[in-house]
Amino acid sequence: MTFTDKVSSFSPNLEQENLLYRITNRIRRSLELEEILTATVVEIREFLATDRVMVYRFAPDSSGEVIAESIHEQRLPSLLGLHFPAGDIPEEARRMFLLAKQRSIVDVVNGTIGLSSLPSQDSIPAQLNQNIYYRQVDQCHLEYLQAMGVQSSFVVPILLSDLQKPSTQPELWGLLVSHHSQPRTILKRELKIVQQITDQVAIAIAQSNLLAETRAQQRREAIINHVNTLLHQQTHIELQTALEATINILGGTGGRLYINKTQKLYMWGEQPRPTSESTNSLIEQHPVWQFWINQSQPGDVWAIPDLYKETHLQILAFAFESTPIRGILVMPLHYRQRLIGVMSIFRPEWDTQILWAGRCEQNQRQRLPELSFEMWCEQKKSQAPQWSAAEISLGQSLAADFAVAIQQQHTNQQLQTLNIDLECRVNEQTAELEKSFLITKVIKQVTEQIRRSLDLDTTLQTIVEQVRSLLNSDRLLIYQILSESKGEVIVEEVNGNWDSVLGCKMPLGCLPEEYTHLYGRGRVRAMNNIATASLSACHQEFLQSLQVQANLIVPINMGQKLWGLLIAHQCDAPRDWQEAEIDLLQQLADQAAIAIYQAELYEQSCLAENAAKAQTAQLEKTLIELQETQTKLIQNEKMSSLGQLVAGVAHEINNPVNFIHGNLCHAQEYTQQLLELLTLYQTYYPQPHSEIYQALESIDLDFVIEDLPKIISSMKVGADRIRSIVLSLRNFSRLDESENKLVDIHEGLNNTLLILQHRFKANANFSGIQIIKDYGDLPLVECYAGQMNQVFMNILSNAIDALEEQESKNKSIKPEICISTQISPNESRLLIRIADNGLGMTQEVKNRIFDPFFTTKSVGKGTGLGLAISYQIVVEKHGGTIDCVSEVGKGTEFWIEIPIQIAA
Repeated sequence: MTFTDKVSSFSPNLEQENLLYRITNRIRRSLELEEILTATVVEIREFLATDRVMVYRFAPDSSGEVIAESIHEQRLPSLLGLHFPAGDIPEEARRMFLLAKQRSIVDVVNGTIGLSSLPSQDSIPAQLNQNIYYRQVDQCHLEYLQAMGVQSSFVVPILLSDLQKPSTQPELWGLLVSHHSQPRTILKRELKIVQQITDQVAIAIAQSNLLAETRAQQRREAIINHVNTLLHQQTHIELQTALEATINILGGTGGRLYINKTQKLYMWGEQPRPTSESTNSLIEQHPVWQFWINQSQPGDVWAIPDLYKETHLQILAFAFESTPIRGILVMPLHYRQRLIGVMSIFRPEWDTQILWAGRCEQNQRQRLPELSFEMWCEQKKSQAPQWSAAEISLGQSLAADFAVAIQQQHTNQQLQTLNIDLECRVNEQTAELEKSFLITKVIKQVTEQIRRSLDLDTTLQTIVEQVRSLLNSDRLLIYQILSESKGEVIVEEVNGNWDSVLGCKMPLGCLPEEYTHLYGRGRVRAMNNIATASLSACHQEFLQSLQVQANLIVPINMGQKLWGLLIAHQCDAPRDWQEAEIDLLQQLADQAAIAIYQAELYEQSCLAENAAKAQTAQLEKTLIELQETQTKLIQNEKMSSLGQLVAGVAHEINNPVNFIHGNLCHAQEYTQQLLELLTLYQTYYPQPHSEIYQALESIDLDFVIEDLPKIISSMKVGADRIRSIVLSLRNFSRLDESENKLVDIHEGLNNTLLILQHRFKANANFSGIQIIKDYGDLPLVECYAGQMNQVFMNILSNAIDALEEQESKNKSIKPEICISTQISPNESRLLIRIADNGLGMTQEVKNRIFDPFFTTKSVGKGTGLGLAISYQIVVEKHGGTIDCVSEVGKGTEFWIEIPIQIAA
């Protein structure tokens, strides 16, 4: 294919203008690049009547690809979709294509190439500034064309200008190439028309690119608007949904959004999986990641196509090894120069296949020479995907939106909590005062414990219990230094399910000697995060084995000697230790030192005091025996006096009551006779004398006749009541039954209730007590009846006192006493339960209720002997048991258990 000079002066005729118009109009029918190029190669091939016309587009790496092709009757093999290396078109040739818009026509048979540049090109060499320039073709170029079956070649560069910036230098977009399997001459008119078509194609390509950019910009704006809607126009900011939309928009398979302030992580899709090499469960909290992100500036977006090639991320690459993730788009989120979070989009690795040109298809109508190279397929495994400039720009915009939305969320939260914060300030100040008070109280309590007790274990246990609760730490312990290289935990207090470390010893060499000297000089060490603290590997491993994430260490010094360490452990998470907490621990360490000093002095004096303690113990035993004897004497005297008094009163009341009770039946009989006689008089003398009639009217004879029998009956009921009371008094005193005998326990309980009945009744200041009986079917029980009645009397009297006291404080609860009896399954023991719903007792009071002379009543209302005597009667006299179950605000219940038959 050569140029021809046959037409020296070319002026297009109407047919040629119509041809150019038709081709240009067909090219401009569409703004879609594929349609433009397809129409171009078809029209030019038909115009030139060559075997193949194709469009060759340059890639950024100077290689090229055939993206459009038209072939006449398959005379040449198809090259569509094949890639050509950058070396196929030398750099010098590409430069001339761009600078001179140089066209080339190769005549394979003669081995010559004709070069033609457009006129008015000031930047081209002088020898090229003419119509046609001929030279010999490189042998490599000829072999290349021959290998593809080409005898003549025609190449026109496609130069693309920026329509929005016409003054900018155009770029070499691609080549329009015509191949013919036979030698062919290109006329100047053909060259000019093809050049004009190529110029129109360049404009159409620029317009198509502009349209694509516009569409991309519209899509980008739509994407940004959609994300903005999720971030700013919803009732609640949808960070999770916005993250998912962003991942899909940027073509990711997973992503994360980490917010620094709240340390909250939003995730979606494929995620890194932390391994044993990762010290943090979140890559965003890893020191390497944080150091890297903290170096970012507002607007920075890091597009990493292959994370395994980033040397500064190698330590984090372990988390991605088990995933297909290879590319990361990291977008630090800044708000007014402040880093508030980071968003990461993940892309997987992919396998690519590129078909490189080198071998033509077999054509039966042509005999092609033996090829010097073959077509080959390049397979790229685990290819790292590249992030485009548009994606990076979109990521920058979305990152800015996310930063504003997160800051807005924080601001909204701050606004929402502002009123609460204002209201809570007083509470916080009060809490601070209360905390200071608690600190003072704890120090005072520990100080009093030291003064009150010389027991070192108790004092140290009190310290760790009180301080752990006040610090709200997971574990508080005292580590005693036994020697310069040895020590162990002697006291601890643990909150929660954390492992106990009591008796634990630190491995040798883990605590450097210089640390011991520093602690001996009063050094305090607060480690907010064990993982990042400057510790030896042994020491760090030891703390991790104890589940410690933060600790606070204060020395306990005895003069110039380090005795031990007071240590607070935080196991659930790192902790920022406050100055107040450190001061508290230092003060308690000083108190512990005082307690230890006193304990050592106490230990030195223990040997000398052993004899005195033995004598004191004997005296205490004698005193207890004297108290028990005194209690028994008081009980005997009280029971004797009470029995004599009750018996005397019963005797004195019994005689007149018997007289009244014995004559009431006669009075009732005489009264009945008189009334019958009066009835006879009314029957036979219905008209009495006027004076008698007046007397009958004044005394209301009918009412007297009706009411007099009732009065006599009431008097009889009252006399019976008095007789039953007297009988109950005699039965209660049991002065005639000092020995044990078979009795009915229910009778003793009922007699006691009868004596106390006046206290059960309601009055102006008391609503009364309801007695609930739940008696079982009991046999006769062998016991000392009078003494058991005394036990019932003491317990019931205390219950009444408790209910009266509760009534004065809370009238909403109806006072009740429940009495139940039952026999054991083997019928050997009897259980009596007496319960009230009164105020109840504290544990301290309950522990002492059976002690002689112990009482909670005011002076003059109780001697403190009632329950002590009851305990002796039940336990010592009958061989039974007596116990009390009580809780403050829920009443008290006494359990009395005695054998059916007293043991010999």
